[in-house]
Amino acid sequence: MRAILLFATLFTLGTSAFAQDAKSQGILDKLSAKMKAQKSFYIEFSASIKNADNGTNESETGKGWVKGEKFYASYGENTIISNGIKTWTVIKEEKMVYETDANEKDEESMNPKELMTIWETGFKNKYEREDKLNNEAVHVISLYPKNPGKVDYHTITLYISKATNELKKAVMKTKDGTTMTYTITKFQSNPTVEDSKFVFDIKKYPGYEVIKD
Repeated sequence: MRAILLFATLFTLGTSAFAQDAKSQGILDKLSAKMKAQKSFYIEFSASIKNADNGTNESETGKGWVKGEKFYASYGENTIISNGIKTWTVIKEEKMVYETDANEKDEESMNPKELMTIWETGFKNKYEREDKLNNEAVHVISLYPKNPGKVDYHTITLYISKATNELKKAVMKTKDGTTMTYTITKFQSNPTVEDSKFVFDIKKYPGYEVIKD
């Protein structure tokens, strides 16, 4: 349950100790422009959640389609569907569907569109270094929440390809020692996606209970 919740709606997050970094801001602006130019996109990713103190060690793979404000994501055996107005989180293990307004935010969750634009709202940023990720040169940029007292995490680190200017990995560290890592394994620009992909149909989930928030 926790793993799917970590993947469903965005954080609202800089601290005065960190000024906006001109180098990192320039890279992030280019990344934002590239994402905003996409009419649709498809991603595949792996995700892990680890905390040595409480023994958490979870990992899953997923994929997601985004078209405008709509998205469809599968994460392990669970599914998240949003038509831009409502969002449905389908938990197979519980045979439950949680329906919420699409604009509601959950600090512990992220949808595929937000995963690809998390740097845009509520952060200060700092350029850390150039590095290698799977033999690919990347920029490493840290994000810090502007209102750290209102969120459960303290740092998000982004790994951005120097060659393609695409997000490759995001690592979020929380105050309780949990590390959540999302690695983008495939990115496809502007695939053809029918609007029906983003329509929730209860008939496809016989025996499931729908809980409306």
